[in-house]
Amino acid sequence: MKIQRIIAGAAFAGLVATMTACSAGGGASSSGSVNWWTWDEKQAASYEKCLPGFEKANPDISVTISQYAVDDYFTKLTAGFVSGSAPDAFQNSVPLLGAYAGQGQIMALDDLIAKSGFDTSVFSVGLDSWKYTDGKQYGLPLDWAAAAFYFNQDDVTAAGYTADDIKNMTFDPADGGTFGQIVAHLTVDANGVRGDEAGFDKNNVATYGVGSLASGDFNGQTSWNGLVSSTGWRLGDKAAWPTKFNYDDPTFIQTLDYVRGLADKGYAPQFGAFTVSGAEQLGSGKVAMVEGGSWDVTTMAKVPGLTVGVAFMPSGSDGRSVISNSNANNIFVGTKNLDATWKWVTYMGSEACQSAAGVDGTFLPSIAASMQVAADAQAAQGVDLSPFTDALANGELYAAPPTANGQEMSDAITPLFEAYFSHERDDDVFAEMTAKTEEIFAK
Repeated sequence: MKIQRIIAGAAFAGLVATMTACSAGGGASSSGSVNWWTWDEKQAASYEKCLPGFEKANPDISVTISQYAVDDYFTKLTAGFVSGSAPDAFQNSVPLLGAYAGQGQIMALDDLIAKSGFDTSVFSVGLDSWKYTDGKQYGLPLDWAAAAFYFNQDDVTAAGYTADDIKNMTFDPADGGTFGQIVAHLTVDANGVRGDEAGFDKNNVATYGVGSLASGDFNGQTSWNGLVSSTGWRLGDKAAWPTKFNYDDPTFIQTLDYVRGLADKGYAPQFGAFTVSGAEQLGSGKVAMVEGGSWDVTTMAKVPGLTVGVAFMPSGSDGRSVISNSNANNIFVGTKNLDATWKWVTYMGSEACQSAAGVDGTFLPSIAASMQVAADAQAAQGVDLSPFTDALANGELYAAPPTANGQEMSDAITPLFEAYFSHERDDDVFAEMTAKTEEIFAK
């Protein structure tokens, strides 16, 4: 799941005044039972497949899996922290590590790892993202996510391209590289004139070459990030717990100017013009190619009447390099059954569980062998996960940096991005954004 959606669902800063009045539901477990929460209904169903194997090995432990919509999930967690009735363990997103660990609401796992001999090297992605500023490990990875381009194969063929042309796109912030050329040629106006042909009417577009890559969220995971990261740019000045975000970097500014210019040229819809999902945009014929998350892959493969291809991010001067978020299991410090909870959490972090749950394609397992099991199972159903497995194998992912004050960052930066993409502000906004990040991180 997209990082920014998680942060927005938390609304953490606004909860403090009301959290004692909220009811968490579920509650901490009694002896022999474990309550585990997630915000994702699809993952909840997938992880149910782990229960038979776990309960067979642990017949004295029962596990209850609860799912709450993201808009309620973090409100319920916060209320549960206050009342002592939070779930024993729960799925969490990196932007909230700082808040929960800093408040002492989740447990450092180092002693449990050492005592049980749990092998954390089983995780191929995500482990280091869950270390707090004290250097301790607070989460065991469950999954990982990255962005990709989903394209209408019929539109691509009609434009004279092949799937390999899309999968091998290059990017240059000066002119867009072959990515820019392809987007222009995929764009078609109401008279059938393509975006790179004489007479193209940018004010009367029938099919945009690409969906909007403008975004207000501060890491741009499923918008501009994959383009600028291919140049070697990184979001933070440090890989973990940065002191600023590098929005004032000249290459970043040049890339964002290029992204904004796509809409100005008529090759992409204006910021905020479409409110429907990427799958619906492809299905309607309004766009030929959209960017989306790995969590969209099964949905995109089932768009009625379309053959939808998947391409990883274009290659830039630094090759392919894409930000990746990893969700993880946290344990509530108030759990009343730590031994049983640890058994469940480590079982969820096993190849057996992640392979059983991963075959549904609702998430990308953080264990490489399980990732391949998921890819093979989805391939049998016509769903192509190879761009993601290849990216993992090729080392083309970099972890979203854990940060302090994630909600405050979102509240401060989102309006500035929105002002930029709506042309209310220009390049001067980026120095202001960088300064704001330094101020927020310094608190």
